[in-house]
Amino acid sequence: MKKISLFAGVIAISLTSAAAIYAAPGMKADQDGNRIISKTEAVAAADAHFAKMDANNDGQLNEADKAAMMRKRFAALDSNKNGAISEAEFMALHEARADRRGDRRERRMERGKMGTHSGRHGGAMAMMAQADANGDKAISRAEFRAAAEARFAKADANKDGSVTAEERRAGRKANWRGRTVQPTQPDAG
Repeated sequence: MKKISLFAGVIAISLTSAAAIYAAPGMKADQDGNRIISKTEAVAAADAHFAKMDANNDGQLNEADKAAMMRKRFAALDSNKNGAISEAEFMALHEARADRRGDRRERRMERGKMGTHSGRHGGAMAMMAQADANGDKAISRAEFRAAAEARFAKADANKDGSVTAEERRAGRKANWRGRTVQPTQPDAG
């Protein structure tokens, strides 16, 4: 059980950011800047993200990649490189995260959409389970790409081979149904 939860953790974090590649407002997959994401752009972004997550270049996302990511994160925390994380190093990480959360909150407030929700990693866990088509507790490049293509197909409501801003908004709205949303500010409109 411990092995599955460790694997699930790394893949949950990885897939959360993978979904953001072409489904989030930032539109990292929109290579030509036209605010429309083609299937080619979405697949290219998914492939690039997979390559970034596949730390040991073995063509699979698994425990070895999790270990490599954990070592990298530890090294980033261990600013004086003494092999231990001091209270000061830990507090610096905590403060940096708080600053990033505050920045995100300000951007949401500027857009007039303030709220929090639970279950972000729960969605990533479901995505992981769906991506691991053969159930071997590892996600191959082919499985990752197939899952990305399936998410793209679902987002492409009119099946024209591209996902517009309107389709992304509709998809986000549909995805929020059934989740716990706790507004912290009245909606602006």
